[in-house]
Amino acid sequence: MGTGERLDYDRLHGHRSRKAKVLLHSFLIYLLSTFLLLTFFFAWAHGQGNIVNKKAVKHYKQGNAYFDKGQYDLAISEYTKAIEIEPHVEMYFNRGNAYHYKGQYDQAIADYTKAITIDPRYTSAYQNRGNAYNQKGQYDQAIVDCSKAIEINPKYALAYKTRGWAYMQKGQDDQAISDYTKVIELDPKYALAYSTRGEAYLNKGEHDKAIADFTKAIELDPKWAMVYNIRGAIYMNKGEHDKAIADFTKAIELDPKLAVAYANRGVTYGRKNQYDKAITDLTKVIELDPKLAVAYGLRAVAYFVKKEYDKSWEDVKKAQNLGYQVDPELLEELRKASGRQN
Repeated sequence: MGTGERLDYDRLHGHRSRKAKVLLHSFLIYLLSTFLLLTFFFAWAHGQGNIVNKKAVKHYKQGNAYFDKGQYDLAISEYTKAIEIEPHVEMYFNRGNAYHYKGQYDQAIADYTKAITIDPRYTSAYQNRGNAYNQKGQYDQAIVDCSKAIEINPKYALAYKTRGWAYMQKGQDDQAISDYTKVIELDPKYALAYSTRGEAYLNKGEHDKAIADFTKAIELDPKWAMVYNIRGAIYMNKGEHDKAIADFTKAIELDPKLAVAYANRGVTYGRKNQYDKAITDLTKVIELDPKLAVAYGLRAVAYFVKKEYDKSWEDVKKAQNLGYQVDPELLEELRKASGRQN
């Protein structure tokens, strides 16, 4: 019963971090965009506690039932009715969670704040309010709230995770690494903690440490397609092309619609001078996302190298029409080789 102190952190956050220092930045969809469906949750609610009024209890329980079904508007309505009869810390907290899931972060923050006013040691309210501040890009406030939760409960892994995320968005990767290391210490089998720490190492250019963390994440969650893709991109940048292709291929096997993995594998094939394979993969990217301008630009390069100049021009025009700035050097060489101006 109850909606939970655990919000679906990873679904709410997604991986909207600073761009990793790998090729095809626009392709790297970190956890925490396409990773919006992971199933890790913040702590579950305490329950009805010492609510006395029977009508309030009825509305509160009905709100929890609606919440569990994902019917957040109805849940909010029931919690509001319960609050009008007999205000209680859990009613504000759970209503805050419902607002949070709806992306109404200001209302969520207001309810978490009310819960904290009633119970100043309510660690989950600080944690979830910190998460809401993260969603609004107010990272300093998120850090303050999570630090308060950690002060009250130094073993609260979720607060370290949320604070670590805020540090990453501020570019403070060392602090993020420290917090995610603490999460791993408290929960050694938490795959996302390794993956996110790996991203922080990647931001710092510490590729071997990043690979180690992504490898551990894969060990714990072997079906995580995006992590194979990210590790593959690191291998690609290190010039370890066969390892990169193996990772991209695994990512595609796990998620056949993961356009970024086809794109990265196509680029890697290009680096190996396997242009037919590169074109095949980039064509698949375009099939999956016809408006992805950079895919046309990359395929134009492959066609140029194969001396298929008309096809190269065709892709150049499509890329430009979609707003992509084609490399001036490629345009100059293409004009010379094809005898055309456009």
